[in-house]
Amino acid sequence: MSGLVDALLIMVAVVVVIARQFRASRIDTGRRWWLLPVVLAVVALREPALVDAQHRAASIALLTAELLTGLAIGAGWAWTSRIWTEPDGAVWSRSTRASGAVWAVGIALRVGLFALGVAIGVHQSSSALLLALAATLLVRSGFLVRRAHYLRPVAIPAPAYGEPMVRSTGKERV
Repeated sequence: MSGLVDALLIMVAVVVVIARQFRASRIDTGRRWWLLPVVLAVVALREPALVDAQHRAASIALLTAELLTGLAIGAGWAWTSRIWTEPDGAVWSRSTRASGAVWAVGIALRVGLFALGVAIGVHQSSSALLLALAATLLVRSGFLVRRAHYLRPVAIPAPAYGEPMVRSTGKERV
């Protein structure tokens, strides 16, 4: 596929991921939360044009900056996501407005990195963006799973049938 088609597919994937995160979703700590980011990274690393051969040092510097941006977005996204437990022990998460701000800043940084690469003449493939997206998802998922392990289920004790109910003793009457 051409670079433009790859970039459009990545942008559609990012929009879908962002839109899904603003709805409450259950965090399942027992499943393989790392599998999708690893698959994305393997697909990105298969691309032979990940690093521009004519501008090797600049290309590696831009790729490193892209990965660091992806890691920072993932950490910020996880940190700004709201998580809670239900009485049954299920852990849920939902992104907040601050998470949207993290994404907006991250996208602006990525556009800036791309513009910098164009300005210095480095050929950039969409696999760098895909690799950074994999890093973002891996860090976010890892942090949310870690935060979920620290939460304890909120148990609201209810009186069982036949147990006396505790009543407020505002004033005693004699």
